[in-house]
Formats: sequence, structure tokens, C-alpha cells
Amino acid sequence: MKTKETFIPYINEGYSSKGDSIVLGAAILNNEPIGEAHVKIPLKTLNRHGLIAGATGTGKTKTIQVLSEQLSAKGIPVLMMDIKGDFSGIAKEGEEKPFITERHTKINLPFSPQSFPVELMSLSEQNGVRLRATVTEFGPVLFSRILDLNDTQAGVVAVIFKYCDDKKMPLLDLKDIKKVLNYITEEGKEEIEESYGKISTSTTGIILRKIIELEQQGGDIFFGEKSFEIEDLMRIDENGKGYVNIIRLTDIQDKPKLFSTFMLSLLAEIYQKMPEKGDADQPELVLFIDEAHLIFNEASKTLLDQIETIIKLVRSKGIGVYFVTQNPMDVPASVLAQLGLKIQHALRAFTAKDRQAIKQTAENYPLSDYYKTDEVLTSLGIGEAFVTALNEKGIPTPLAATMMRAPESRMDVLTENEIEEINNKSKLVRKYEEEIDRESAYEMLSKKIEEAIEQTQEEETQEEEKKKSNEPSTAEVIGKSVTKVVTSASFIRGVFGILTKLFKK
Repeated sequence: MKTKETFIPYINEGYSSKGDSIVLGAAILNNEPIGEAHVKIPLKTLNRHGLIAGATGTGKTKTIQVLSEQLSAKGIPVLMMDIKGDFSGIAKEGEEKPFITERHTKINLPFSPQSFPVELMSLSEQNGVRLRATVTEFGPVLFSRILDLNDTQAGVVAVIFKYCDDKKMPLLDLKDIKKVLNYITEEGKEEIEESYGKISTSTTGIILRKIIELEQQGGDIFFGEKSFEIEDLMRIDENGKGYVNIIRLTDIQDKPKLFSTFMLSLLAEIYQKMPEKGDADQPELVLFIDEAHLIFNEASKTLLDQIETIIKLVRSKGIGVYFVTQNPMDVPASVLAQLGLKIQHALRAFTAKDRQAIKQTAENYPLSDYYKTDEVLTSLGIGEAFVTALNEKGIPTPLAATMMRAPESRMDVLTENEIEEINNKSKLVRKYEEEIDRESAYEMLSKKIEEAIEQTQEEETQEEEKKKSNEPSTAEVIGKSVTKVVTSASFIRGVFGILTKLFKK
């Protein structure tokens, strides 16, 4: 068995950092934390993405809280997808209880209760900073992938965007694109066919049904203005701490389509708007996606491909993306391959399938002379986890079973009054609370259809009046009738005259 004397330099050398770093806790050997062997993650590598996994109740949420605190303290903003609603306590100072004092004594780290600057955000009608985006910002390709359209249907969406661009009609919300769909299959059918080609009504019908499905999951609330500006996620407070932006998602657990839509739009916009950072000393922003399986389980293949592509690309923008889930198998292998930091809390083995999953999980970690990975995975305690990361040279660090430090902020949720207090002080809530409904495709096409109806009615009225003006007057009708009678009588008399003469002969 390896000794403590060899273990300490093994960990310290593996987790050494020339630049700034965050400290997660102390490495464990033979079920005891070693206070002289701290597990540190270089800030320089935190844009390499990561995974935080483990069974329910093993400490994942507190680990995210610790990471967010450490990042905020270093002036790095955080964006947290709070599905369960148990992360908001980071806004308030924590309390040092006896079990925390005992833990921090073991891991040889100070504990300093403190709070962190927080913005509470929402995709729905919950209180907080409203997050919206316009249909135009998505573009035809991304919008088609969200709806899981085939090539033919995506081509029709491209035509819609092109038509609206040509006619200077903004596509802001879902009612805009629904209106255009109806227009190109009814009133504007000839206009579209003349300029853009024939479009099947069955195709537009399928697209419309897909949009209605998205609408029913809350898309009608998400799409619109005022569109959220990515720069507002990068704020630092007056004390140099990065803001922790918490998106409250407790009411959309049954709306995975909306969640996937938002995540994809957010990552795409970050990629488009953020400048290239290259190999920066620290990330610009770190995203934590709790209950990540909600994205992957319901996403189509095209949507997964898009997410995978963007995750590969945003690293160079200085953005770190961290997936939080119960089982690492919830995350596609193609995405797992992109991850640098892995924090694995305990897994439970109740069935043969569970044991197989644990074996597969263990194979994803570096080999270690100090641990039997598959055995330790099932015996880790609450607040303990396997950790492996990348050092500043991009080399995986040694696998370290780690006793994690405790959060320095409150380990409980905010009350409704505390939430209201934060929102009342927020500049962003005031900035985005107004819902703007300016003139866009819906209003423009409605006006165009009304004008066309009015013109048609006017033409019909003129035609009726013209017909009336060409009709003969009453005197003319009577005159013609009298003439007709007289003429008929003369004709009859002539005929009878001829017959009389013939009979006389």
C-alpha cells in the first residue's frame, strides 16, 4: 500500500499551479483527508468545461455552490441553471456550525462566512430578470433545428426569413412567424410562388404544428423583446466579485423543449458576440447546467449536434460549461470527450445495471495506484468526490478522492421576502421588465391583408356602380316596351293581311 509520505508529494505535484487557482478541498487517503494535500484547479483551465455527477443527496449542489463562490471571489461571473430552486442561498452569508469547523480543521482550510452578489433571472413569469430572445436572432438554421425540421421544412423556414428580410418585416415573436406561415399559404401564395417558388401547404402545416408545440411549452413567453444582452452576464460588483446569475427554472422541469431552446440560443449568442480570448489566464464566464439530462434526453440529434459543436467552440471565447447530473452516462460520449474537469460524487449500486454503469464510469477516470476506483465510487461520503482536472499544460491531474470544503454562503434557499428584496434592488430587473410589442411581421401583414380586403371591396363597389350606370332608365324601358308592342302588332296585322288575300283568291 502506498504511504502518506509518497501520497502528499504525488498530489501536490499533480495539482501544482504557477498561476491563480481555486481550492476545492483536501485529498483523501485510507478514508482520512490529508490537510497537506490540497486539490487545486488552475483558473487557466476552467474554460475546458466539466462534469459534476453523483447520486441524489451526495453533495452535488454544495459542490456547485463552492465552485461558484470561489469563481465569484476571483472576479469571474457565473451563470447557474437552478432547476430545483435550492441554490439561491449564495446571496446570503453562511453560518459556521460545529460540523463545518470540524471539516475545515481536517482539510486545513480557513472558513470565512460571506455572501456573494446575485441576480435572479427567469425564462417564465417567475419574479426576476426576464430573459427573452427574438426569432430573428436565432436565424433560420438554428430555429429549424430547434423545431427538428427536415431539409424541405427547413428550406421553407429559410424562405420565410428571406421574405421578411426583403420586405423589412422583423420576426420578433412566435405570432410573427405563424402569421407569415398563414400568409404564404393563403393571401400571399401567388406573391411567394412568383418570387421564391412553390411551397406545399402540407409542409407549412407541419411547421405550424411544431411552432405550436414550442409555444405550449412557454416559447410564447421566451420569444420577444426586450432581448437580453449577453454583456449583462459579465458584471463585477464594487468589491471585485463576479455576479452569480441564477436562472430560476423550477417551473419548467416539464418543458424540456423550452430549456433546450434557451440553452442553445444562449451558447450560440455567446459564441457570436464574445471576442476570441485564446489561452487566457481565467475564464470570462462559467455556466453550470443543473439536471443536464433535461437537455440531452429530449433533444433531437440535430440539436445535440449543434450543442456539441458550440461547446467545442466557446472554449476559445473564455467560456466554461459545466454539466451537473446524477449519472455521467446522461451526458453523450461526444460531449464527455470535451470535458476537462470531472467531479464525481458517490454512485449507488442497487441493480446489475447500476453496477455496470459504475464500472463504465470508473473506466473514464485516470488509473491510480492509490484507489480502486469502482469500489471507492460506492463508498464516498456526503461532500466527498473523486476529482480529476487539467493542469496548466493541459495534462490530466492525478485522480484524487477529495473531502470538499463547505460553502461559505447560506446552505439553504432564500425566503420570498429576500427574493423580493434582491429583485427590488436589481438594475437588470428594471431594464428588462417591460415587454415591448413593436410593429413587426404580424402587424405589417395584418395591415397588408386589411388593405387588400378594403381595395377588393372598393373595386367590387365600383364595379356594381358601373353596372348600375349602364342599366337603362325606367322611361327608356317603357319606351322600348311600347315600341316592341307596336312593332309586334304591325307585324301581326301584316301577316293576317297576307293570309286574307290568299284566302280570297
